[in-house]
Amino acid sequence: MSGNKKAFYFLLLPVLLWLVLLIIIPHIDLFINSFKVVDDAGNSSWSLSNYSEFFSDKIYWRTYINTALYAIGVTILAFVVTFPVAFYLTKVVSKKYAGFFTLLLLIPLWVGELVTIYGWMIILGDHGVINETLIWLGIIKKPIKLLYTDFSMVIGLLYMSMLFMIVPIMTTLDSLDDSLIEAASDLGASKWTIIRRIVIPHSMPGIVNGSIIVFMLVIGDYVAPNILGGKSSLWFTEQIYNQFLSTFNWNEGSAFGFLLLILSSAIVWIALKISGQKLEKVGQ
Repeated sequence: MSGNKKAFYFLLLPVLLWLVLLIIIPHIDLFINSFKVVDDAGNSSWSLSNYSEFFSDKIYWRTYINTALYAIGVTILAFVVTFPVAFYLTKVVSKKYAGFFTLLLLIPLWVGELVTIYGWMIILGDHGVINETLIWLGIIKKPIKLLYTDFSMVIGLLYMSMLFMIVPIMTTLDSLDDSLIEAASDLGASKWTIIRRIVIPHSMPGIVNGSIIVFMLVIGDYVAPNILGGKSSLWFTEQIYNQFLSTFNWNEGSAFGFLLLILSSAIVWIALKISGQKLEKVGQ
């Protein structure tokens, strides 16, 4: 075996160990446990009751659907908010300042999700920055209910996930030749036509890549929905958490976790089919 092949397999080994030990084996164990039921005596048996419990209880599948819809909505919002910013940083602002502005986008990752979420609680609270400012301006007389709502939950999820959308889009936009935009403009194309016919098709791999990352992060998030959404929020990860750590029903929790995996994988597959993108192209 040549030295290059030895180096290749040596570098590949940690990746394979990571995949097998931390992803493949836990998911296989999750799948097996989801079909087991443990009685009061501690005896386990094979059963579909963990899955039938999900479909028989309305709160479970309503939360399941609610989580999927909100995750898709936050992903779309992340694209709408970040795409103009990505275009501005790559095609409008000077390269000298683009790096500085991009660095500012990393700030949420520096402080961590939990600290950021508590920061939003201060902003959105009844006596927070927004309500106090609106009262001071005379726009409202009493605080508006912003915290512990679906609105505050979406804001927190959106803020924490925007960076993972903007970076892949910036990467693809950076490879777009400016002369194509200039030529289209010289030929009389409107700004909307240029964006629709040139910019978006070129950046589609980055858009799909960012959308997959954001969607997976949002649908599997627990902190933002639980803290910002409060008791009124319906988020499926909270149901999984309750099964594992509140009722200690690990078998039903495994079934719920596997159902969430099926849901997220199915939505990503549908998104790839609709966008006409291939997973290997998106991952480049």
